[in-house]
Amino acid sequence: MRRLRSGFLAVIAALGLVLASAGPAPAAGPITTAIYTADPAALVVGDTMYLHTGHDEAAPGGTNFVMRDWHVFSSGDATTWTDNGAKLSISNFGWAGADAWAGEVEPRNGKYYWYVPVNGNGAGWMDIGVAVGDTPLGPFTDAKGGPLISDGTPNSSPLNIDPTVFTDDDGQAYIYWGSYYGLRAAKLKPDMVNLDGPVVTPAGVTNFWEAPWMFKRNGTYYLAYAANDSGCSQPGYACIRYATASNPLGPWTHRGVVLDQVTSTTNHPAIVEFKGQWYMVYHTAGAPGGGNFRRSVTLDKLYWNADGTMRKVVQTTGPGGGGQPPTGTNHALTATASTSYVSPWETLGAIKDGAVPTGSADRSHGAYGNWDHRGTEWIEYQWPTARNISRVATYWFDDDQGIDLPASCQVQYWNGGSYVDVPGQSSCGVAGDTYNVTTFNQVSTTRLRLKITSRSGYSTGVLEWMAL
Repeated sequence: MRRLRSGFLAVIAALGLVLASAGPAPAAGPITTAIYTADPAALVVGDTMYLHTGHDEAAPGGTNFVMRDWHVFSSGDATTWTDNGAKLSISNFGWAGADAWAGEVEPRNGKYYWYVPVNGNGAGWMDIGVAVGDTPLGPFTDAKGGPLISDGTPNSSPLNIDPTVFTDDDGQAYIYWGSYYGLRAAKLKPDMVNLDGPVVTPAGVTNFWEAPWMFKRNGTYYLAYAANDSGCSQPGYACIRYATASNPLGPWTHRGVVLDQVTSTTNHPAIVEFKGQWYMVYHTAGAPGGGNFRRSVTLDKLYWNADGTMRKVVQTTGPGGGGQPPTGTNHALTATASTSYVSPWETLGAIKDGAVPTGSADRSHGAYGNWDHRGTEWIEYQWPTARNISRVATYWFDDDQGIDLPASCQVQYWNGGSYVDVPGQSSCGVAGDTYNVTTFNQVSTTRLRLKITSRSGYSTGVLEWMAL
């Protein structure tokens, strides 16, 4: 549980003293535009982060994956990346025929084991093989001479792809894989090339589709994965949900969405800590000439709440560049603001002063907050004559003390007799360190209201609320 404010902290805030905070990550771009990359797996060894990626080779306008090899990228600062070339290919597996899809490298016994799904030459569709090398850069060779997992493996997934391997503190290694809502898991023997016991179906994983990623933090197991349900993405696209457990094989408890859908239909996470900072590594269709079959790996910083939940990642590769306000006429600048409640050490006027925050903890231009109220509060704009409005942008205040990102929000307008929800509202975003843009069918109104519902035990706040 994060610290709640004491009276002393309230006095500090009232005196206008600024608490230091780090700004958001600079706008990220693809790790390379020389080739198209996809399905990243992150590995930290010493002072270097390695990304083992797929390689998209589809022609412009192609409608199928063309993937023949895997590349290894390395960086000492998670900003500048070196392409070390293709370090594994389908030709390294004499029993494989096509489809170099998403894999992951796991260190063990002084060696590095690369688990990859490929289309085998035998019966069935996708198999999972294992290559081994002496360094994260290889050279890699087939470690088994045949599939580790295939359609013939008892209780295998409907589609055996996207392996992720995790080694626990006691040295036991686990492998997770699957698609078509068929998540599977099994223990690995110490040789890392044979299963150690039956394949199990983990319980409690909500709307799993593919691309599992397993890791551990502060004694808790985390499983991130791609989900393409209507609760988090448009049809044909995927978001990244995650779950936690006290045992590496579950049962799992769903915790929420950590990455919204991206510009490519597929979505594939890798979550890793590097030099004290956590990162979400994923792919998009954002590189020049990119598309659903010509993807590009990128990464953004990931932040944690005090209760061990992950904040939703801000995609700095998306529209607005992460921290920049959207364009358009901001009617908030000419409005009169009101609220259901504002703390005596905060100021309502901060929400429409036009300042661009450096992050959700930036109160250098003031902040609106309603500590220590809980539940639902509201802020409102009024104009003497009607304004045509079709979207709002909200930058949330989160001081890591008693004010936190909200659980939910809702935009309403005055229809002449009462407040009603704006028509056709898109998701009312609650991400930190960015402008959350909510669109709706245009309304002509003299009053606009934002209802804000807090997370349990916390209050809420706003740095900027734009009416566009």
